[in-house]
Amino acid sequence: MASHGLKRARPAELVPGTVRVITARMDYLPAATPPDWQAVELGRLARPTEGIVSVYARGRDYHKVLRARLQKLSERIAAEIGPLGFRVFTDSAPVLEAELAQRSGQGWRGKHTLLLNREAGSMFFLGEIYVDMALPLTEPVTSHCGSCTSCIDICPTQAIVAPYRLDARRCISYLTIEHAGPIPLELRPLIGNRIYGCDDCQLVCPWNKFAQRSALPDFDERKGLSGSQLTTLFGWSEEAFLRFTEGSPIRRIGHERWLRNIAVAMGNALRAGADKAMGDVAGMGLREALIARQNHPSALLQEHISWALEI
Repeated sequence: MASHGLKRARPAELVPGTVRVITARMDYLPAATPPDWQAVELGRLARPTEGIVSVYARGRDYHKVLRARLQKLSERIAAEIGPLGFRVFTDSAPVLEAELAQRSGQGWRGKHTLLLNREAGSMFFLGEIYVDMALPLTEPVTSHCGSCTSCIDICPTQAIVAPYRLDARRCISYLTIEHAGPIPLELRPLIGNRIYGCDDCQLVCPWNKFAQRSALPDFDERKGLSGSQLTTLFGWSEEAFLRFTEGSPIRRIGHERWLRNIAVAMGNALRAGADKAMGDVAGMGLREALIARQNHPSALLQEHISWALEI
């Protein structure tokens, strides 16, 4: 944010010549998602030895999928209308995606700051095409959150500090994905068994009963990224991690942070009373699995393992 400054709010400074921004959204719930999917996902929180990966990250990397489709769309537009200067984005540059989408009528900003749509909830990705053509403007839509505060009330770390205001430094999605260093001590117990991202504020949102299933197989759940035991995931070697996360958004955090996140979840499971009987199919318990990696060369991981074992 510091390095790009106002380019985030001034598209023409990021891509010279930009006159308009075309915004797009893409649903990502897997095609096989059951009708009661919100309750199913919330139910995972009651199983402390199961690692929870955010729904959006269980399939193929959305950056690749959405960017490729936006590029193809742009090329088709250019083929129809003639010369067109354009550049596509999806969570890949200093672009205020949710704000642009809100201003163009894709939906309204919920109290959790995510974009909400009456026909699709919030379970979708956003993308943009910066163009050098003065296309007609579309109007914003009105907000429909009313007096509901479900997203604020459920946030495990109280990262939604006020309606429409999020302290990203407390957000579990930030801590488990973007944050590279040690996870703050006071927030570790609140992370529970969430090892990559957090969907809580979306799971309780009434509008997500309208969330749409994706027609693309790209977002179908990959084996191992849903319902797996923490001990199993913690046992992945770096080679296994790279193999299981090939083409996945998870790969970008790297093996070290993956293990860091799981160590925190394992510590929380131990504090919740989980024992060897709740270990993986090979019979290794949480404590045994942590001890087995105590001599890992990463000081970051060693610190989190030590914390996890302090009960």
